[in-house]
Amino acid sequence: MKGLIFTLLLTYGGAATSLFKPFIGLLVYIAFAILRPDYLWAHSLPQGGRYSLVVALGLLMGWTLHGFGSWSFGRAKGVVTAMLGFWVCLVIAGSACSNPDHAWRFMVEPLSKVLLPCLAAITLIDSLEKLKQVTWVMAICLGYLALEFNQQYYQGQINPNEWNFGGAGDNNFIALYMVIGTAMAFFLGLESKVRWQKLLAFGMMPLMAHVVLFSMSRGGMLALAVVGLVSFLIIPKRPIHYGVFFLSILIVLGLAGPSVQEEFATIFVGDENLDESAKSRIDHWKACIDAMVSDPLTGIGPAHFTLYAHEFGFTEGKMAHTTWVLYGAELGAPAMLFILSFYGLCIVRLWPYTRTGAFVPDPWYAGLARMVIASLTGFIIAAQFLPSTGVEPPFYVAIIGAGVLKLVSLHRWDEEGAPYISEAPSEADEVDVTT
Repeated sequence: MKGLIFTLLLTYGGAATSLFKPFIGLLVYIAFAILRPDYLWAHSLPQGGRYSLVVALGLLMGWTLHGFGSWSFGRAKGVVTAMLGFWVCLVIAGSACSNPDHAWRFMVEPLSKVLLPCLAAITLIDSLEKLKQVTWVMAICLGYLALEFNQQYYQGQINPNEWNFGGAGDNNFIALYMVIGTAMAFFLGLESKVRWQKLLAFGMMPLMAHVVLFSMSRGGMLALAVVGLVSFLIIPKRPIHYGVFFLSILIVLGLAGPSVQEEFATIFVGDENLDESAKSRIDHWKACIDAMVSDPLTGIGPAHFTLYAHEFGFTEGKMAHTTWVLYGAELGAPAMLFILSFYGLCIVRLWPYTRTGAFVPDPWYAGLARMVIASLTGFIIAAQFLPSTGVEPPFYVAIIGAGVLKLVSLHRWDEEGAPYISEAPSEADEVDVTT
């Protein structure tokens, strides 16, 4: 009953409010993209409600009525351009492939439902408070899922080999969701000054890390390890931050039982000791590279690898366990370069904000930059071992990073020293964030 009330209230309340405040609709849409209420509360919700679609329509109408937000992107321009370039390649590949209906149904349309809200988000984010709101909504939704998954785990209801959540994907997808959530919670805990927010963030973090561990996803465990390493390198160099970091590491290690340690150790075995699953991933990479070489501009078609898997020596319908070269195989080399640039530029341009002494208008910008870098670095590395082309949270995390780039580069002070946002600054007026 609670799920029904929550979903209907957010669906229709969010859609109606979006006409006047489209940013509210964006927050609800992101929340639904993570929670998937029609699956999470399927026992209490009417079938066929299409709740996300209702919210999306309200969001798009409000966005249109408010002039499509602000298109002054500042230093985020390259990130937004890379995203739009990837989107164009996606549509072209979906239209030029052998089975357009299959391509649009399983890849072009689902990814467009992520990319369009991302575009709306970067045009609507015009304040630090809005950046915080997106971050907290994502973290709390992921934390709630982690709580549900932990309850199911201790009740013996989860088998990692058969685990699937709301059509989003298997245990590997879920693990990546939780890796991103773990990084978000850690840095939210570091930056929050309000005690209950700090406790909430640090309380959600071990729940999400535990999901990664009992998912038995080696790619997810590797991503979590990378997030930990990168976080250590970029956190502020103060004893309190190191203390919190090492305490977090001890908690995660304490949650890792013998079976988890054994599974993680298999990542580092030699070629002669690789199991069939690990060996097949290498074969998948080679097959994807061959497919990209055969059609480098538009690939074999979105979501088409499963249709041609038997031609590469796999069973029919086999999914390639990789992400970046799969993009190249299915959408072409330009699309792969665009999506890598989307994430890569975000990380590279945010990195100066993490340095000690770097100027930012508010310490939160540096904290959010660290969070985005840690999350995306872990995702990028782990995604090479997992088929994560449909994982939504990384796109929204990158948009948070783009929002940081946008707001910091467009930040101004009037004569009294009060900050404000200039809609169209000249290059000569841009702030040097590295000084």
